[in-house]
Amino acid sequence: MSTQELAPSSPVPDSSGPVDVEQAEAALVEHYPRLVRIAYLVLPPSLGRNRRVLTAHALVQRALPRRRIPGTAGAVPGARRATEDAVDPGYAYVRGEVLRQALIAGLPLRRRALPHRAQFPPLLPHVWGLRLFPRAGGADELALDQTLSALSGPARAAYVLRGLERQGDPEVLRVLAAAGVEEPAAALGEADGVEVRYALLESPEFDPCSLQARPTDLMRRRQHGRAAAAAAAALLVCGALLGLPGDGWGRNGAAAPAYARNPAAEAALDPAGVKRIGPADWRYASRTDFSVWPARGGLAGDTALLRRALAVWARPGPTVHASATPATPVGPPMGPPQLLFAGEVDAVRVVLFFDGLRVVRYAEPVGSTSGAALDFARTDGADAVGSAALVVSRAAGNVRYLTAPWVTEAAVRDLLVPAKAARVLVRDRYGVTEPIPSPVTARSCTRWSALRLRDATGERLLTDLGELAPARLTSGPPGRPADVTGGAAREEWARAACQLLAVRSHGVRSVNSWAYTTQRLPEGAGSAEWLCARAETWRGTGNRSLALFRAPGTTGTAALAARSEGSAACGARDPRVLAGVVWQARSGQWYVLAAGSEDFTSLALSGGVRGRADGHVLAVKAAQGSRADLTGTLADGTRLHALR
Repeated sequence: MSTQELAPSSPVPDSSGPVDVEQAEAALVEHYPRLVRIAYLVLPPSLGRNRRVLTAHALVQRALPRRRIPGTAGAVPGARRATEDAVDPGYAYVRGEVLRQALIAGLPLRRRALPHRAQFPPLLPHVWGLRLFPRAGGADELALDQTLSALSGPARAAYVLRGLERQGDPEVLRVLAAAGVEEPAAALGEADGVEVRYALLESPEFDPCSLQARPTDLMRRRQHGRAAAAAAAALLVCGALLGLPGDGWGRNGAAAPAYARNPAAEAALDPAGVKRIGPADWRYASRTDFSVWPARGGLAGDTALLRRALAVWARPGPTVHASATPATPVGPPMGPPQLLFAGEVDAVRVVLFFDGLRVVRYAEPVGSTSGAALDFARTDGADAVGSAALVVSRAAGNVRYLTAPWVTEAAVRDLLVPAKAARVLVRDRYGVTEPIPSPVTARSCTRWSALRLRDATGERLLTDLGELAPARLTSGPPGRPADVTGGAAREEWARAACQLLAVRSHGVRSVNSWAYTTQRLPEGAGSAEWLCARAETWRGTGNRSLALFRAPGTTGTAALAARSEGSAACGARDPRVLAGVVWQARSGQWYVLAAGSEDFTSLALSGGVRGRADGHVLAVKAAQGSRADLTGTLADGTRLHALR
C-alpha cells in the first residue's frame, strides 16, 4: 500500500534542443498512468465515464510525434525561473499534445467547421460488451468531480496542472498557451474559484488505469443478437430453398419451430400458476425467509398486470429499463415464481416476485404500459434478517420498503446523529412504509437514513445501498459481529456511514464496522481511531474492505485510508487489517501513521520513508508527498502487506 500521492516528474536539466520520437516514446511509457489521468480529468464529463476512459487512453496513445520535433516553445519548455518545475522535454511535449487534444475533444461540433479526430469516439482502444469506469470514490471525490464538471475545459486543465503537476502560475499560463488556449489567464482565474483539494486528484476515482468492468445493456444486446441470428437463419433457409428440388423443405430433427408452444414455458408465464403463500403460513413454517412471505397488495388479483409483468420478465422489450446486481442471472423464470406483492405505490404499479434465487421487481406507470422497469437482485440463502424488507418504490429521492410479515415495528434512524432517537414509521395494511430519504441518491452526505426493524427476536439496522434488498449493518470484531443496538455501536457507525457510498450498487448483503485500534499521535495531538468496514456480498465474492482513519478533534466521517476488493482481510476468515496514512501535525510536520489489529507484533516502512516500530502502531516523520510501503509481522513471523 502506498501512503502518499504520486510525486511530480523528476526534474532534469532544461533543454531547448529537438525532441526525438524515441525520447517522446520513453516519456510516454514511463508516465503513461499520469498522462492518462491528466487526459481523463481534462476531458468533458458529458462524455460519460466509459467514453472518457477510452478517449483518455486514445489521446495519450496518439500523442507520439511522427518525426523529430524542433525545440520550440510549443514543444519544449523554455528557460524557467527557479520556482517553476523543469520536466523532461519528451514528457513536456507529450503532455502538451495530450492537453491540446483533450481540450479539442471538449469543443462542440459545428456545422460549418470540419470536426477534429479527438471529437469522435476513439477507434482504438475499443471494448465490446463491457463498460469500463474508474473505481468509485467517497463523498469528497464525488463533490470534486461535480465541481470540475462545471468548469470550462481550460479551467480544468489549469486546475490539473496546478494540483497534479505541482506547477506554479507562470508555468501553467505557458503550458496552457502552448496547448492552444486563447485566454490562459481567464482559465487560471476560473480555476481559482475551486476549493483547493489537489490530493484528491490522485484518488482512484480519477484513475482511468485502475478500472471496474460492468456489462452493457444485456437485455438489448441479447435481443440484437437474437435478431441477427434470426436474420442469418432466414438467409440460409432462403438460400437452401432456392437450391432444393420440389417444395424444398427438410426435417429439423427434434427442434421446435420458433415461438412454439411449450408447456413448461407457458406454465412459468401463466398468472394463474403463480405461487401464493397464505397470510399466516409463515408462523408455522420450518424456515423464515422470502419463501414464506404472503402474497400482498391491492393488485395481487390483477391478472392482466401479472401477465404483463411475467411477459416482460421473460422477454423485455427495447424500451424496458433493466438493472441487476452483480452476478445476478437475468433470464426468465424456470417455473412459476412466487408472488410477494402487487400494488400501486407512488403512482406506479409494482409487482415483486421471488423464484428461490432472485427477487424481481416489475414497475409500470399507472395508466400506461410504456416506461416499464425491471430489476433483479440475488437473494439466495437469505435468513430472517436478510429477508426482513425489500425496496418497493423509489421516487423524488425517497425510498419505501415492504417489510416482512414478522416485523412488528419499523423506524428510521439517522446514522450521523447517533444520540437522536429513532422515528417510528407508519406502515399500511400490506406492510409498505411511508417514504424516507434515500442516502444513496443524496447529493451530499449530511444525513444517512437507516431502517430499524424490530421482530420477536430483536432489533436490526438496515440501509439502502441502491438495490432491492437493503444491507444489514453490524458492529464488532469480524468473528462475532452484533447488531447495531447500543450507543457505542451507533457512535462507531456515525464515523463510518458516509463511506458506505463506496459499496453502493455492489450486491452487498451486510456491512460490519470494527474499531480495531486507537493510536496516540505525535506531538501530544491526542488519540486517533482506526476502523475497518467490510461489505459482504450475496454472491460470496467481490467483498470489499475499507480501512478508515479519524484524527482527534475532527467531526463527521472518518477518512478513507485504504480499500481492497476480494481480500479476506477484516473478515471472519482473516480478522486482521493493516493500513497507513500521511498526517500533518499542527506544527506543520508530516508523519506516516500506520496501525494494525492486535495480531501484529511489529510494523515496518520501506521505500521513500523508512522506519520500524514494535507493536501494532507506528509513527515516522516524513516529507510532504512521500511514498512508502507498509508491512507488518505476526507473532509466528509471517509478514503481511497493508490493505490494498
